[in-house]
Amino acid sequence: MPLLIIISGPSGVGKDAVLERMRQYHKPWYFIVTATTRPKRLGETDGVDYVFMSKGHFQELLDQGGFLEYANVYGRFYGVPQAQIQDAFKSGQDVIVKTDVQGARTLRSKIPGALLIFLAPPNMEELERRLRTRKSETESDLEQRIQTAFSEMASQSEFDHVVVNHTNSLEVTVRNIEQIIDHEKEVRQKDVVEPDGL
Repeated sequence: MPLLIIISGPSGVGKDAVLERMRQYHKPWYFIVTATTRPKRLGETDGVDYVFMSKGHFQELLDQGGFLEYANVYGRFYGVPQAQIQDAFKSGQDVIVKTDVQGARTLRSKIPGALLIFLAPPNMEELERRLRTRKSETESDLEQRIQTAFSEMASQSEFDHVVVNHTNSLEVTVRNIEQIIDHEKEVRQKDVVEPDGL
């Protein structure tokens, strides 16, 4: 049975790097490409990193019920396209969604069986260092992200698993996530099969 896997955590924790490494594993995972109205950053590719669109286009899709979940984050809109999830589930693939903590809450309320994984930094000092090194926000935006990160860190108990993304240990982080997914699928499969076998 296909599983919806939600990977969340504060801005700057390394979600994009983790997902990029997971793609290289060539597992039967479908990676949702989030739609956003924010400008494209240097090195990002439309349709790969995000589906970049105007606010007008985003609103049009929203009015048509095209997003399973959406949020206004730092003045930009982000949405999880419903059609991508439906197509992946039809083909029997597990679906991996990257979202913020607010989005993870919404998705769990809509899909209770979703697996929620919280990606955490080793500490807040390291998270702030990563955000500052990125140099993709103004100082005021950066301060806002740091404050939001503090509140998001307090929500870890809402998640099924917490994985710490240590500096220079990307492979370990991804392996831990892979093991969690494999274990959860095995446990859930037993829960489905065992009652029939009794």
